Amino acid sequence: MQSKSSLPVSDASAIVIKNVWKIFGDNADAALSAIKSEKLGKSEVLSRYNCVIGVADVSFDVKHGEIFCVMGLSGSGKSTLVRHINRLLEPTAGSIVVNGDDVMAFSQSELRQYRNEHIAMVFQNFALMPHRSVLDNIAMPLEIRGLNKNQRLEVARKNLAMVELGGWGNKFAHELSGGMQQRVGLARALASDPEVLLMDEPFSALDPLIRRQLQDEFMKLSAVMNKTTVFITHDLDEAVRIGDRIAIMRDGRVVQIGTPEEIVMNPADDYVADFVAGISRLKVVKAHAVMTPVSGRNRAPDTDSPAFAQDTNLSTLISAAIAYDGPLRIVDSTGSTVGTVDKAGLLKTVIEGTETS
Repeated sequence: MQSKSSLPVSDASAIVIKNVWKIFGDNADAALSAIKSEKLGKSEVLSRYNCVIGVADVSFDVKHGEIFCVMGLSGSGKSTLVRHINRLLEPTAGSIVVNGDDVMAFSQSELRQYRNEHIAMVFQNFALMPHRSVLDNIAMPLEIRGLNKNQRLEVARKNLAMVELGGWGNKFAHELSGGMQQRVGLARALASDPEVLLMDEPFSALDPLIRRQLQDEFMKLSAVMNKTTVFITHDLDEAVRIGDRIAIMRDGRVVQIGTPEEIVMNPADDYVADFVAGISRLKVVKAHAVMTPVSGRNRAPDTDSPAFAQDTNLSTLISAAIAYDGPLRIVDSTGSTVGTVDKAGLLKTVIEGTETS
């Protein structure tokens, strides 16, 4: 693929999405022009142009190896947005750059190569071929690439073992549970060794227990394989649990981007605040966000008091505060005390987290 973008791309950014719009309808260009000039809303665009705004002026970047969660309610535009990254949908306006390649500049042959070798997608509905065995399903991207049967089956077996289904290669999809089928879908996506994974609500159709188990397995695999991942979900608990950062969408727009801790501690508006109201802060909020920095008259406690890293969560700090009658030390990577946490501060943080607007 030769279509290198002229846009400035950070060395840390695997994906750069800039000012992307998607308007569905025959008059999309005219509708977009009117939106920009007249500040039209969704209902006005629908009545005047018979068009629907799917994605509205979205910009963000995803770092190499990051799990970037995009979440929102049904109709918020999250699934529409992710389908632009592999050009299953064409944007009405905007730019999409993946690992320095301008995705919008690809020819059809370059686009096929991009989808087969550089990016993979895992769907909610598994999308397994019923007439193919599990191994043949996993090997399918490599078959399209032209690898011989022995090579592609060897890769398929390795990926099947990686998702802990080593003995199921000769079975068919209908012989597997929903959770097992989704593991096969993940193994198929990983078989082509893509640089980027797109996951569109991959676990939402599963029972809660199976869903949590697959979340655990996915996080373990992600830590080992270091794949850049855009993960779509409507479940904030899931986004907080697995995401390095989260983008929250509403009516086609991104209303806030941040780490789980930033979003839980500092929601951008009432809409986000309503989302995070039911999230426990105990596993999300870290010591650096609640500590009192050590400086001047605020002296550090004795060095024999318990010390904790800045990324220690509230749950651990609370347990320690119960056992130790005094402030806890928060230390940096060199072991130097950078702040303190006491019972009153921890209690205040927990109480604030239970309040709703």
